[in-house]
Amino acid sequence: MPASAAIYAFLGPEGTFTESALMQVPGAADAIRIPASNVNAALDMVRDGAADAAMVPIENSVEGGVTATLDAIASGPELRIMREVLVPISFVLVARPGVAVADIRRVSTHGHAWAQCRLWVQANIPGAEYVPGSSTAAAAMGLLADDAHYDAAICAPIVAQEQAGLAVVAENIGDNPGAVTRFIMVSRPGALPERTGADKTTVVVPLPEDRPGALMEILDQFATRGVNLSRIESRPTGQYLGHYFFSIDADGHVRDARVADALAGLHRISPATRFLGSYGRADAQKVLVAPHTSDEAFRAAHQWVGGILDAPVPPETGSGASPTA
Repeated sequence: MPASAAIYAFLGPEGTFTESALMQVPGAADAIRIPASNVNAALDMVRDGAADAAMVPIENSVEGGVTATLDAIASGPELRIMREVLVPISFVLVARPGVAVADIRRVSTHGHAWAQCRLWVQANIPGAEYVPGSSTAAAAMGLLADDAHYDAAICAPIVAQEQAGLAVVAENIGDNPGAVTRFIMVSRPGALPERTGADKTTVVVPLPEDRPGALMEILDQFATRGVNLSRIESRPTGQYLGHYFFSIDADGHVRDARVADALAGLHRISPATRFLGSYGRADAQKVLVAPHTSDEAFRAAHQWVGGILDAPVPPETGSGASPTA
């Protein structure tokens, strides 16, 4: 391992979908990879300088936003999202050798995995009790402990393949075969990724005050500038009941005039707005831009206003002269 190898943290333990996402990053195979016990621990390694970046889940196509990540990046020392990765999700049910489906009474896995396999469990193991796990991989490996207090675990197929002592009881148990989880690689603030034309910008916007029209004012900053929102979620700030922030993904890059203008408008409304990054979309889908919201249109509009402001002031006329003379 080179002395200059990058250090990446990820939501562990080894064998999680998060590690699979990390391995899609160029150079990750040669990096030092450190599993973290939870999202906060992974991000704190970046904030403290113990890691160059961290890979964490942020959104699932079935369950929506990963609240632990949304909350962790919305507060504390600022971080920047440098890239996103999409990972197709499939699940298997594992147990110790010799355990059959009929023997299973308690099942452990991560909450998001349980939600994505709930219908299968109800149909095939009715009455099975859910035991929360810190991750899918941790739940599977916990079966090997002498004091394991559950009978089976839901995890990624790779865990069952690589972990000796586990047997696959059932395959493809996800309720939605097209499920995908979105992961983000987060680092300390620095140079922004270059815009590609297929970009995404993520911000956190605290609701300035709870009153009629407050959310509409936030959304108008994007709508009037032709910026599409691909995700918006509200989360409690924890300060008091009814106090929220909005986690928003907008199509485009902060170097796009329409996006920069929208962010400036957000800051006027909510000065505590937090910029989390502009980065390339994992699906490389180009952003469609209306002609009147293009960079050229914004530039021409600013030049037009500038021409008005820079126009020469006409000489003063005599006090008795008629303006039309």
